[in-house]
Amino acid sequence: MRGFTVAAMILVNFPGSELFSYAPLNHSKWNGLSPTDLIAPVFLFVVGVSIAFAYTKRLEMGLPKAEMYKKIGMRSVKIYLVGILLNLLPDFNFADLRYTGTLPRIALVFLFCAVLFLNTNWKRQAWIGAGILVAYWLAMLFVPTPGFDRPMLEPGINLAAWFDTKFLPGTMWQKTWDPEGILSTFPSFVTGITGMLAGRLLLSNLDKREKVIILMVGGFVAMIAGYWWNLHFPCNENIWSSSFVLITSGVAALILGTCYYLIDMVGYTGFTKPGLIFGANAIAVYFLADIWGLLFFRFKFGGFSLNEHFMSAFTNVAPSPEFWGMVYSLLFVGINFIPAFILFRKKIFIKL
Repeated sequence: MRGFTVAAMILVNFPGSELFSYAPLNHSKWNGLSPTDLIAPVFLFVVGVSIAFAYTKRLEMGLPKAEMYKKIGMRSVKIYLVGILLNLLPDFNFADLRYTGTLPRIALVFLFCAVLFLNTNWKRQAWIGAGILVAYWLAMLFVPTPGFDRPMLEPGINLAAWFDTKFLPGTMWQKTWDPEGILSTFPSFVTGITGMLAGRLLLSNLDKREKVIILMVGGFVAMIAGYWWNLHFPCNENIWSSSFVLITSGVAALILGTCYYLIDMVGYTGFTKPGLIFGANAIAVYFLADIWGLLFFRFKFGGFSLNEHFMSAFTNVAPSPEFWGMVYSLLFVGINFIPAFILFRKKIFIKL
């Protein structure tokens, strides 16, 4: 599941043309939910599942928490710094450095959720997650946006954007606001918490059939609750709204339940190998994709980048730029599969 999610990240992050792409391969402009909007929260959900699997085993072994805290902190710092390195490439312009992004958010979610997992049971985790979502909803919908006489939920004009303008250092992704800003990170913690709850369920002594039923019913209920909340607090990835957390965590639970049923119960593994290969070195593959991206999308050859050459050549043959843009994205995913396959075959697993 993690591997296919990384492949999906690469697919949508590196289109053949940013001007021509099918709507499902684009993020929602503001309110709403596209298939692409699901990718980041599904990955954070899987981070939570992984925490449950990794640290349940360590706790059962009786490893000292101080040692685990040290490793959690070091891993979080390394993931964060890799994200900052990607933000600096290729010019290393520290003056315009963006301190947020996909990997920095993954690092923060991992840090918060792992420490929480070591110190609380699943019931407290659920209550803390619910409390964060309610508190975020109250802050965003009932606290007047500074400079206005009422709460606002417009791009760049809301409490989260104001908070980032005041306290977030460096450059923001959208100049006046950042989709991975400070306030919106708190509800993203809850996405990780929902994954931890799912991980606890899979590790429980319940029958496999019961596990699947709970995952599927729980996912469906979370989606319905999220869509209901969306009527008051719109589903929005850019501010990671509370309704967005419930809907996307519900979808992630349904995906996990489906995978668990097909693989662990039915024994059908015919589709799993690419996911295993990408997932075994997920962060490394994501990093490599950005490095390849510099070569394919930034550097000019004959005045045009490689993706521009590709789009120009094939849209002249068959004028469907959206189709050829998707073909290019799939080819780029395939290129990144090659080093992932080599690492997997040689049993090299790069863990930060």
